[in-house]
Amino acid sequence: MHIPQSTTHEVSVLPFDEALEAALLPSPDYDVERWLYVPNSYSEYRYILGTRGKNPLVCIGINPSTAAPDDLDNTLKSVERIALTNGYDSFIMFNVYAQRATSPDDMEPLLNMRLHSENMKAFRYILSLCKRPSVWAAWGTIIEKRDYLPLCVRDMISLGNEFGAEWFSAGPRSKKGHPHHPLYLKKDCSLDPFDPTEYLDKL
Repeated sequence: MHIPQSTTHEVSVLPFDEALEAALLPSPDYDVERWLYVPNSYSEYRYILGTRGKNPLVCIGINPSTAAPDDLDNTLKSVERIALTNGYDSFIMFNVYAQRATSPDDMEPLLNMRLHSENMKAFRYILSLCKRPSVWAAWGTIIEKRDYLPLCVRDMISLGNEFGAEWFSAGPRSKKGHPHHPLYLKKDCSLDPFDPTEYLDKL
């Protein structure tokens, strides 16, 4: 379990560029040739966790929990299986908001604009890793937990448009159109086209 010890307003937020630079250096804790982990040590927030490859599937959750390289939780194990089943050679787990909290109810009530800004720098970096990024919306109904989350997604959509990103969902959507969370999807679940702008406009 990860229960935030404070809001992210009360901790030192490492700029993404600095965190990435450190994450690209050799680590005694994991194989940096296999893993992309930013920041590269456990903290109250996480920008990126994924495997390295030429054709990654970028999965978008709401916020990170406890997962780390070589210690994936069941959600990320499902993400990796579905990415490989659908022809991708790797996966990148990204989140609408970077604060770690096992229970979304523990997410901070107010947006930390600095953390969000650095998180968007991380998303821009992820999108730059391939010519036509594949982005899998997988946040489920949890997006309703905080008013700032849909606003964060809109910023992600704008960045995705710059890079020609293709958006997908997997599995059945909720009555409100929320894309399915990865945890209980079948390992051979296919990806379906998803229009995030139309989705947000209907919320």
